[in-house]
Amino acid sequence: MDEKEILRRIDEYVGEEQRLRDRYQRGDLGRDEEHRRLEDLEVALDQCWDLLRRRRARLEAGEDPDDAGVRPPDEVEGYLQ
Repeated sequence: MDEKEILRRIDEYVGEEQRLRDRYQRGDLGRDEEHRRLEDLEVALDQCWDLLRRRRARLEAGEDPDDAGVRPPDEVEGYLQ
């Protein structure tokens, strides 16, 4: 997945997040359903941002950015801020 594809996915996930929040505010979506999907989106966004950062770091270091792959959710979500 190249940088443009990663950024496109990030935009899609952010758009979906906003649509979920709008649906919840209108009463078209239950709280539990909203919460579950928002958690999934958060993980997917974290994975995309992690991949984008690692690709850019590899490129800056003169390495092949395509060697960076998507890390599993438990690894990405385990990072300390």
